[in-house]
Amino acid sequence: MSQSSPIDIAIIGGSGLYQMEGLEVIRRVRPSTPFGRPSDAILLGNLEGKGVAFLSRHGRGHRISPTSINYRANIYALKSLGVSRIFSVSAVGSMKETIHPGDLLLPDQLIDRTTQRVSTFFDQGVVAHVAFADPLCPSLASILREATHGMGVTVHDRGTYVCIEGPQFSTRAESRLYRQRDVEVIGMTNLPEAKLAREAELCYATLALVTDYDCWHETEEDVSVGSILRIMQKNVEVAQRVLAQAVRQVPNTSTCHCHTALEQAVVTDLHALTPSVRKRYHLLLKRKLGGKRQKKG
Repeated sequence: MSQSSPIDIAIIGGSGLYQMEGLEVIRRVRPSTPFGRPSDAILLGNLEGKGVAFLSRHGRGHRISPTSINYRANIYALKSLGVSRIFSVSAVGSMKETIHPGDLLLPDQLIDRTTQRVSTFFDQGVVAHVAFADPLCPSLASILREATHGMGVTVHDRGTYVCIEGPQFSTRAESRLYRQRDVEVIGMTNLPEAKLAREAELCYATLALVTDYDCWHETEEDVSVGSILRIMQKNVEVAQRVLAQAVRQVPNTSTCHCHTALEQAVVTDLHALTPSVRKRYHLLLKRKLGGKRQKKG
């Protein structure tokens, strides 16, 4: 069976979402990249009449911790397959009384509290400073918002996601500190994923599945894997229906500014790149490298 639709949309599944219901899988690939191998085989197929790639962020069987995920390889591999838009799914804890376990939230802002992750592709011979004031794609988030209508679940259509290093959950003092910063949810995986998607000029939006109150909540049990899994099973079924509807609503063309994020971001003289550096970044910079000739010498 051959792929009938070009692959333009990707779904990155987080904790609990290791496969996509309704995806007609045509083939499995695990591309090599200049940054290593992605977390797992990427499933390519058709969903709601669209070409879709599905990647399990933690790998099948949940083998890879948040810190150890090769985010660069994941994003690069998806771009190499033709993806231009990514729906990310992440389990999160609530930092607000009004955001309950079982709710969905569509973040519009991120705070990076990670400490051990590489957060850029451009670490060898090229320097780029992409704009990141609005880290989630508003166009893609709008599609997710529309897709949640009629799903019978409470949806919060904006909020700040603070990303911690993990894999441990927060201390009570840390949790209270984040609440003072007026964040809505806490998780471990959206950064550097969102930064790398922007550098790769891909639209990126997150469907956050609220599984618990973080340990700040005095009248609820402290966050634990067991309590999270109980809520997560219910959330995942809803998330799959939302994602299917969102994929159906994605337009065939896009003029989103995410796709030109590198236009004014690269400060390095691209004429002077060595062959090895040009090869490393050709996929990411091919629009800018296409008309440039390498200096001899």
